[in-house]
This record gives sequence, C-alpha cells and structure tokens, in this order.
Amino acid sequence: MADPQPIRIRPASAGRQAGGTRHCAGDALSPGVLMKPSASAAVPVLDPPPAPGAIRSVYVHAPFCARRCFYCDFAVKVASADCGAWLSALGAEVRALEREGAFLLDDTLDTLYVGGGTPSLLGASAMEGLLTVIGEERLRHSDLEWTAEANPESFTKDVAEGWRRAGVNRVSLGIQTFHAPSLRWMGRLHGAEGARDAVRIGREAGFANLSVDLIFGLPDHLGRDWEGDLDHTLSLDPDHVSLYGLSVESATPLGRAVAEDRETLPSEGRYEQEYLLAVDRLAEAGYAAYEVSNFARPGFASRHNSAYWSGEPYVGLGNGAHSYRHPVRRWNLRDWDAYRAGAGGLGLPVDGEEELDLAEVRLERIWLGLRTRRGISLQDLPVSATDRVRSWEENALAVVEGNVVRLTPMGWLVMDRLTVELDEIMGG
Repeated sequence: MADPQPIRIRPASAGRQAGGTRHCAGDALSPGVLMKPSASAAVPVLDPPPAPGAIRSVYVHAPFCARRCFYCDFAVKVASADCGAWLSALGAEVRALEREGAFLLDDTLDTLYVGGGTPSLLGASAMEGLLTVIGEERLRHSDLEWTAEANPESFTKDVAEGWRRAGVNRVSLGIQTFHAPSLRWMGRLHGAEGARDAVRIGREAGFANLSVDLIFGLPDHLGRDWEGDLDHTLSLDPDHVSLYGLSVESATPLGRAVAEDRETLPSEGRYEQEYLLAVDRLAEAGYAAYEVSNFARPGFASRHNSAYWSGEPYVGLGNGAHSYRHPVRRWNLRDWDAYRAGAGGLGLPVDGEEELDLAEVRLERIWLGLRTRRGISLQDLPVSATDRVRSWEENALAVVEGNVVRLTPMGWLVMDRLTVELDEIMGG
C-alpha cells in the first residue's frame, strides 16, 4: 500500500471509472472467507477522538520510477534514482518537523513503510541512509515492522541483502500479474519469471515476511487468465497478498484512453466475480481477509496499514506524502522538484492541510470500521441505523455478531454506498 489518502466517498453509481465501488449480484460467500475478529474492539463511531500523542508510524515516499505505468496516478518521477538527493531532502523535512513540533515522532517507532514509486531503484544502501535520516535509535529494535516496496526487475540480490542489513523485515513485491500481454499493457518491466525470481531472492536473503500485490479487473481484450494468476501467486507461498481493482484516474494515459473510447473495461459483473473468486481462493489457501484489499496468513497482517485503519496518527515524508494527527491532516507538495526545493528551505514542503470536524471524524470512522474485520459497534448507532444494518445482513452484505457489524466481501464491493447510508441516517 502506498501513502494513505484523504477519504473520498462517492456514490456507488459513480462506478469504477470515478473510483467508486460496485455491488455484486452473485451468490453470497461462505462465512469462512472472513478472518475471525481479534480481541481488539470494533471501531468506535461516537467516542471522543483520542488525545494527540507522539507518532509511532512513518511512511516514506520514494518517487523514482524507470517508467510510469499506464494507469498510475501516484506522485512519481521518471528518472534515474538520486539516492543522495532523496536522503538529503528527507533529512531536511525531518529537521523541519522537529522545529515545528506539531508532528513529533516518538523515540521508538512501531512501523516504517517505504513506498513509491520504486524504492528498490534506490539501491542496496538506501535503507541504511534512512537510519541516519529518521534516527537509528528509533529503528534499531526487535519489534519494528519495516516494510519496503520493490519491483521484481530491480529487486536484486544486492538490494535484498542490503535491506536486510539495514533492518528491513518485510518486502511488498509489485507483481500485479504473471500474464505477459497484460504486463506490457500496464507498462511493467518484469516478466513472470522475474516475478518468481524476486520471491526466491527475498527468501534467500532471509525475508520471512513477503507480500505480493495483484491487480484485477483488467480489460477483456488482454485475455488475462485471472485464475491462473491466483494459481501462480499461491505457488510462490507468500505470507500476505494485497488485491487491488484497476482504478481509472482521469489524468493518466488509461483515463484519457477510456474517456476517448480507445479502451474498454470489463463488465461490472466480471470485475466483481474476479474479486470474489480471489477472496474464496485465498481463504481456501489460509489467507484471511482482514481488510477489503488485504489477505494474510496468521501473524502476517500489515501492522503499518492497520495503524492507518485504526485512526492512529502517522507522518508521511517525501513528495505527495500525507500525515495525520487528530484533528489535522496535511499533505506535501506532489512534484519531486518542488518538494526538494521546499524541503531545502527553512519551512516544511507542505502543500495544504485541513482540520476535521466531528462529522468528518464520524464519517471516517464508519468507513474505516466497515473496510476492516473489526467492524463497527451497533451500540454506536441509532435504532434507524440498526434497522438498515439488519437489511444489509438479509442481503448478505454484512454479518452481525453480538453488537458488532462486519461487511462480507459482497458488502465490501459497495462499501462506499453503505458508509454514506449510515452517515446520512446519523445526520451527516
């Protein structure tokens, strides 16, 4: 997962072209596809927001890419990776944060996530450099979850071993598909064999926590065998799988192609069938759905992403990165060169910020709770909302256990709409 973004709720009728989610009219799934809830409580909807505290989760953006993918709307720069300039700009931002004092880091971090872009382009020594930038004392401890994203073509033996020496203990591989025509259409630079090699390299370097990213909902004309992709993925025995539906953003080459009718997307039904098939196949193989897009074997759920979904504060470093510390959310300049210039000055490279009011906090908590296995508490809802939740259950969109409502995979396909329904009932 890359940098967390502000929540943008859209009606389900907007469809995937606008970034919305869709309902599947198929049969309900068996209850076994959902991970059993942990001891943690449902996400509170009405409780007072927590008092701001020291921040223990950090996202670091590495913007460099060898090529921009056809569908990509991230804050990336197609250029040779300049590790020295990257570390220098990040160091300046960290020092500016310390001077400002509003987003102070704890003396010990729980999680660090390096995303992109393509962090593996920065080479073997980049993560060692982060120890200096963020503070070795914050990172050199046994309980830290340190994730770094890699593309197969640049995840070499040297990179993997360098990351392990620095302290990285979790790698997220952007495989996306094993289908050669689909990889070419996306603009990816690796092939199926390269994807398999990347997993092998990671294991041989000592990574006991490997995650694989897959994309579903690709255009029909590519002839991609989705079930074959799932077979390939499971044969590699990853510890975690992230599953993302193809998103069409207007500013991308894909967005322009769709707008000009030069590209067509799969039907709503096939998009949903691919998602539900993946949920079932992953469940059968022992990967439980702990969030709408994330599946893990026991003990391998991403702690970093779980911190986002629990509403905990986090700092985002780098161009386009977002930070949150209740009630303030802020975001950095997206352009790498503008960010670098801003970070080199006396101020922060911040592009904007907003202060959430109580209604916005409530909406966010509903959305965060419904997208995860934690669910939300019925005790926080008025009677009219409880009645609506019961109708979801009757339509296989949710399950109610005790005082907690959790969405099924069917419900996750229309999560935005269900969130809006609850928020409107509660006075949003």
